[in-house]
Amino acid sequence: MLRALGAAALCAGLAGCSGHHRVDSTSPAQTGAVGAVPSAGCKAATPAPSVTGQRDAIAVAGTSRTYLLTTPPAHRQPDPLVVDFHGFGEGAPTESLTTGFGTLGQRDGFVAVFPSGTGTPIAWDTSTKAGNPDLRFVAALLGRLEATQCIDEARVYATGLSQGAFMTSTVACVMSRTFAAVAPVAGVQLPRHCPTERPVPLLAFHGTADPILHFNGGIGRKVLAADIHAHPRPLPKQPAPHLFGAGYPANVRAWAVKDGCGTTPTDTRVSAHVIHRSYPCPPGVEVEFDIIVGGGHSWPGSPISAAISAFVGHTTMEINATNTIWAFFRGFHLAHPLAMH
Repeated sequence: MLRALGAAALCAGLAGCSGHHRVDSTSPAQTGAVGAVPSAGCKAATPAPSVTGQRDAIAVAGTSRTYLLTTPPAHRQPDPLVVDFHGFGEGAPTESLTTGFGTLGQRDGFVAVFPSGTGTPIAWDTSTKAGNPDLRFVAALLGRLEATQCIDEARVYATGLSQGAFMTSTVACVMSRTFAAVAPVAGVQLPRHCPTERPVPLLAFHGTADPILHFNGGIGRKVLAADIHAHPRPLPKQPAPHLFGAGYPANVRAWAVKDGCGTTPTDTRVSAHVIHRSYPCPPGVEVEFDIIVGGGHSWPGSPISAAISAFVGHTTMEINATNTIWAFFRGFHLAHPLAMH
């Protein structure tokens, strides 16, 4: 994804996103749910005030790391937490606008946090190596939120777009006892070293005409370079996709194998251009893949993504990834979460 958004994208707003194929989250999520694990912040004498897009910083190994925080109306019951990672060359403000998880969280009763990477262009270290500074940041951030907000530690989730999907895949591997479920969009990975301690429920999305991270593998480096410098160029036509081939279909299948699921999925056409793939998994685990036929490197259902189609390709409005992901997340919680600090 790209660093700069045009004025049209910024003015598009987050209203009017279309529906999706699973149960919509049209009512507030249950708080104080069975199996909730209240964080230390739930013991505060006064509930933390509700905030919208609040920028904050935390020192991690002597480095100041920043994030945006949006919380629902204050109360004393533990809220789920959604961690939303931005793409390469972008940042937390762009991710927040693109996905709208903050707005949805205030409606449905969960905390949304948008961490920021480092460097120029801004990026993530998505390796699973020991000492990864971004994994230390994530752990410290969760510890901060655990202490200052009333979080349900059994219901912590991760999602992200593009390189943020890479980061989502990384935390699924390294912090599987912290994140109850994950949803990488346009970039699901299974790192070579992936030391999960439990099967991780996963919902992935990818477009068959993605001009940057090609559906069947490879990177559109010229398109990516143009995007980073905000210089639109004609997007190359992608070859006919192999829906069961290499690249992202293979990555999702590999997660199914790792999670102990069967390798023969069921494909269901849920709209004109969206195929929902579901693997047969043991109880308590799901591995699902929404294939966007003709879709680009984008967040399904987002007007922000749609407004920058010259850079990223087509954005389907036939489903809404934000609502779909939240509906998926609501089905999972950890029986024995690992302490976040």
